[in-house]
Amino acid sequence: MGILPFVAELGLIDHHCHGVLRTDSTRSEFESLLLEADAVSPLGGSFFDSAVGFAVRRWCAPLLDLPRHASAEAYLERRNSLHITEVSRTFLMASGIHTFLVDGGFQPDRLLSAAELGSLAGAVPHDIVRLEHLAETVRSSESPSSFMSAVRSRLAATSAVGAKSVAAYRTGLALPAERPADSDVVRAVSEWSSGRLVSPVVITWLAWEALDAGLPLQFHVGYGDSDIDLHRCDPSLLTPFLRATAGLGVPVLLLHNYPFHRQAGYLAQVFPHVFCDLGLATHGLGHQASRVFAEALEIVPYGKFLFSSDAFGLPELYYLGALLFRRALSDFLSDGLRRDAFLEEDAHRIARLIASENAARVYKL
Repeated sequence: MGILPFVAELGLIDHHCHGVLRTDSTRSEFESLLLEADAVSPLGGSFFDSAVGFAVRRWCAPLLDLPRHASAEAYLERRNSLHITEVSRTFLMASGIHTFLVDGGFQPDRLLSAAELGSLAGAVPHDIVRLEHLAETVRSSESPSSFMSAVRSRLAATSAVGAKSVAAYRTGLALPAERPADSDVVRAVSEWSSGRLVSPVVITWLAWEALDAGLPLQFHVGYGDSDIDLHRCDPSLLTPFLRATAGLGVPVLLLHNYPFHRQAGYLAQVFPHVFCDLGLATHGLGHQASRVFAEALEIVPYGKFLFSSDAFGLPELYYLGALLFRRALSDFLSDGLRRDAFLEEDAHRIARLIASENAARVYKL
C-alpha cells in the first residue's frame, strides 16, 4: 500500500476544535466564518476568493452532489436547500475524525456542545475547559476571597481531559515564570469586578492551576481574529513559563502557531513537555497546506506533533481540516521516501503517531 492510501484510511483524533452552528447561516456569516474575520467587507470582495474559499468549492461541493469547483452561488444555494443537521452530519462523518476534544467555552449558545457534536458525528467527544471562561463564570457568583478555592474545586472535579488558555487574546503570551502569590491573585480578583478577564496575574495563576490539576494545557498561539495583537502571540514569549513548568511533567500544547510554526517546533524540540500542531492554518492555507506543513515539521520530533482542525461553526472546516491534513502529511512522507530519508514502515509509524497516537498518549485517552 502506498503512503497516500494508508494515510487516507487513518482515523484522526482532533485534539482541538469547537462546535458546529446550531442553525443555518447567511452568506455573510458563512463567508466570515471561512476566515478569522469579523465581517465581510465590500472593499475586499468575497471571501470565497481565498485559499479556503476555493478549497470549499473544490473539495466540499462534491459531498453536496455538486461538481468540483461549483460556483459560490451554486454551493450556497444547494447547501441552504438542505437541513443544517444533514449538512453537518455529512461533513463530520466524511472527515474520518473518530475523537473530538472540544473547547466549548466560546459562544456556547451558538454552537453544539461536545456531546452533541460527538453524537452527530458518530464519534467520541471530550471536553476541554477554557480557563478564562471558567474564571469568568466563577467570578460572577463568588467573592474575591472564595474565588481561588472555587476555581480549584472546579478543576479538581472536571471531567475535561485538558484545559485551554486564551492568554494570547487577553494579555499576550509573555507569561512570567513565577507562580503568582495567593495575595496577589486575591487583590487582582478584587480589582476585577466582572465581565471579561484581562488580568495577567489571574490568567497566569489559572495556567499554573491547570497544570497543578494535571490537565494538559493548550495555548492559542499565532493568528486569530482582530481581537489579538499578533506580535504578542509568538510562542517564544512563553519560554520563561515553559522553562519554569518543565519539571511538572504535564504537557503544554501550542495550538495553530502560524506564522510562528517554526518557533513552536523549536520549543517542542527543546522542552520535554511541549507539543504543537498547525491547527486551523491547515484548512486556511488550502492548496498551500503541504508547503507550510513541511515547514512546521522541519525540526520538531514527530512524537511531539498532533492533528487539530480548530474548526468553528462550519462543518466544512472539520472536513477540510482532516482532508488537507492527510494530503499534507502524505506529501511530506512521500517526499521523505523519495529522498530515502526513512523506510516505508517508518513513514507508516510517523503517520500513526501524528494522526492519533500522540494525542491519545498526551491526553490519556
